[in-house]
Amino acid sequence: MLDQFHQVQEQALAELAEVKDAVQLETFRVKYLGRKGRVIDMLSQIGKLPQEEKPRAGQLANQIKGRLAQAFEDHKASLDQPRPCGPSLDVTLPGRKRVVGKPHVISQTIAELLEIFGRMGFGVAYGPEVEDEWHNFVALNIGPEHPARDPLDNFYIDDQTLLRSQTSTIQIRVMETTRPPIRVVAPGRVYRPDTVDATHMYMFHQLEALVVDEGVTMVDLKTTVDQFIHTFFGRDTAWRFRPSFFPFTEPSAEIDLLLTDKQGNSKWIEMGGCGMVDPNVFDAVGIDSERYTGWAFGLGVERLAMRRHGITDIRLLVENDLRFLNQF
Repeated sequence: MLDQFHQVQEQALAELAEVKDAVQLETFRVKYLGRKGRVIDMLSQIGKLPQEEKPRAGQLANQIKGRLAQAFEDHKASLDQPRPCGPSLDVTLPGRKRVVGKPHVISQTIAELLEIFGRMGFGVAYGPEVEDEWHNFVALNIGPEHPARDPLDNFYIDDQTLLRSQTSTIQIRVMETTRPPIRVVAPGRVYRPDTVDATHMYMFHQLEALVVDEGVTMVDLKTTVDQFIHTFFGRDTAWRFRPSFFPFTEPSAEIDLLLTDKQGNSKWIEMGGCGMVDPNVFDAVGIDSERYTGWAFGLGVERLAMRRHGITDIRLLVENDLRFLNQF
């Protein structure tokens, strides 16, 4: 029985060492030191011993009871004491900076473009990136003999379907479903199998604008382009119209910017094309070309972003190097 007393003491001390909070401590007290606890039960067993063993057993039982009671009080006091904060809880240290994401520089540029044209009263239209030849070529007055329809210059899926090579397809879809007046911009990705280098990529973004109404002239086009360029690049930015040719506009022009590099050298940089909508395009979508006129222009979003931020290689925009992207 004396061995059992020692076992009760060892077991109690082991369980007390595992107590982590006040609830567990109270459970321990009831189990070992309560009125029906194991210590009281141990004391009640002394009466069953032979007379000559009772003094020794009683002395041992009282020692165990005292040790457990003292151990209980010591452990209770340690739980009541505030625990020192570890290094990770030092409230005097500066907070840990959260890494917060942000839109890609191309997404930022598109959002700013839409905001600028939104202030001019333009709506926004979107269209599918997988197109048919009608919307990508035929309705835009691009005949089968035109080099732009060469299979080597497009991503054809089958004989009549391809990844769109220009967002002008959205303009066709808008004119098919909307009667004039029309004032809309169309952003989106386009695809051309260009050789990748510092200024070319097989996938890039365009933003095109379209205005159709009675009495629309080249003056309206020039005014809109002028307001956009001076808003996006600054009031002192010089630009020009350079005569050009596109099957879907007549007359047509290229939009050039005069930009100066860090060394102070200036040169004209092409930003996109524009012109008055060709009457054949109106006829293809069912708009009266005798009554309505319109203009359209298309700009490369990557070119705008690169010129705005001084980026010299278009590949930087798709390599996902955070050291580069975090600058914007």
